[in-house]
Amino acid sequence: MVCASLTLTIPKRTWISTVSRDHPTATFRVRSAQSAHGVGVGFVELLAEKPTEIIESIRSFGPVHTVEVFHQEPDRALIQIEADKPILLDVLDRAGVPVEMPFEIQNAQVEWELTTTRNRLSTLGSALDESEVGYVVEHIHAKPEFDRVLTDTQQRLIEAALRRGYYDSPRQCTQEELAASLDMAKSTCSEILHRAEERIVKSFERGTESDRTAPRQTA
Repeated sequence: MVCASLTLTIPKRTWISTVSRDHPTATFRVRSAQSAHGVGVGFVELLAEKPTEIIESIRSFGPVHTVEVFHQEPDRALIQIEADKPILLDVLDRAGVPVEMPFEIQNAQVEWELTTTRNRLSTLGSALDESEVGYVVEHIHAKPEFDRVLTDTQQRLIEAALRRGYYDSPRQCTQEELAASLDMAKSTCSEILHRAEERIVKSFERGTESDRTAPRQTA
């Protein structure tokens, strides 16, 4: 698994690009979104000085089917937008990659954080290349997969150590206390921890070396 951060530029022909460029200080915080049968639905927190003006602007676009206002304040509104499938959702659906919510759109720029496999990340890159969305990969780093790196015994011990604060600073329990809580000899606990930590560090280093060779993509 890898974690990636991308900055995207939405093409000018889309309604959200037009609205966000016309109101560059407004923030569209997408809290949830889904698509089906060519239609996208998004629950959005709109942060702006004049949300009513922006909402009316959104309603004026042909691809927008409905805009429902759930709550509104002088500088904030919670709205649900139903529109023709947005280009960003189309890209995500084609790549099969989930993006972390919420994400924000401001002045046609989007910041995405996602966790996926390298193969799916590559598929996402291809989908973006085929679209009109400009993008820059800000960073990619490996996410340790402890369930694959560690044995069952090692994983149980690491999880117990985390729960009891063994790795906190300052430590909340000693190795002897950790061993006692698991009805384990201190020497056995020490040996298992050492081997587990070795595996985690080596796995992380392999991922870091791989990331250093990964090219930055721009469009």
